[in-house]
Amino acid sequence: MISLRRLPNHERDESSVLFLRRHWIEVVKIILIMIVLLAIPVVFYVFLSDNGADWTAYWGQFGVLLFSVYSAFCIAILMTMFTDYYLDTWIVTTNRIINIEQRGLFSRVVSELHLNQIQDVTAETQGFLPTILSYGNVYIQTAGAKERFIFKMVNDPEIVKRKVTELVEQDKRRHGDASR
Repeated sequence: MISLRRLPNHERDESSVLFLRRHWIEVVKIILIMIVLLAIPVVFYVFLSDNGADWTAYWGQFGVLLFSVYSAFCIAILMTMFTDYYLDTWIVTTNRIINIEQRGLFSRVVSELHLNQIQDVTAETQGFLPTILSYGNVYIQTAGAKERFIFKMVNDPEIVKRKVTELVEQDKRRHGDASR
């Protein structure tokens, strides 16, 4: 499990229970988008060549420069999407849930929710592929300012829901015993 010592506001007697990222199928989607984006100039070239156009006569070095800029743009999109995938994480501990959401390359939002604030936990799996590969969303409903935490496209959402619900019940028992 991940060490919590590096996280801000580390609480005593807190241990990590779940460390979640989006399902690996999201990486496959990123790769497919990349293939489609890089295939566009190739299809354009083949279309021009099949219609008798001489690519080098029309575009020459400018075409090579244009393709290079387009490729660099595609790689930047790929890196942004992968960074967003890799750095979006959810950490469930014995005391709280930490949501780390990357928004673009240079923006990150970290929010936390104590287990005693949780009112409802819902798991959602929609579609053929998510059902077969067992991934989906987990919604955590609160009464706080941020009404809903969403674990997007995580593995085994039903298991995550069950584990969070168990932790909430344990937290209620622990705080119920402490208040007596």
